[in-house]
Amino acid sequence: MKLLVRNLARSTTEAELRALFETHGKVQSCNLVMDAKTGTSKGFGFVEIPNPGHAKAAMKTLNGQEIAGNKIRVKKATPTAENNSVYKKESNS
Repeated sequence: MKLLVRNLARSTTEAELRALFETHGKVQSCNLVMDAKTGTSKGFGFVEIPNPGHAKAAMKTLNGQEIAGNKIRVKKATPTAENNSVYKKESNS
């Protein structure tokens, strides 16, 4: 299950994000979305946890947690209509 993680501190690294979610199960992939001009984090990223039970536990536990001074938001990522392999932020948050 692919999760969208929002409101991350700009200083958060992929390694820190991966470590945070690995406490709930195996992380298949983890990536921060980076600004092309500055090379810095845009404050959100995606984490993929193959086991749905582990992914749901991570969502429940980590959503609303304060990490590096920011209260993060974690939810299931939704694919865009054009390409199911590309994920987007949901607009209803």
